[in-house]
Amino acid sequence: MTDEQWYWSLTAGAAVRASERGSADDVMGPYGSRAEAERWKERVEARNQSWDEADRAWEGDDDPEADEPG
Repeated sequence: MTDEQWYWSLTAGAAVRASERGSADDVMGPYGSRAEAERWKERVEARNQSWDEADRAWEGDDDPEADEPG
């Protein structure tokens, strides 16, 4: 673990250096920079969307609006 790694602390709501990160259950990361750690939510949402699309394709339903109520 180096100080050049950054984490997003879910409890503090802020980016923290690796040396200050606390419990692994309370952080997202590691990230290569403070800016990357601060954009953790965008990264997670993009990854989840990609996984959802892959699941739909696997199941033979490529229509992303099929899951939306309406």
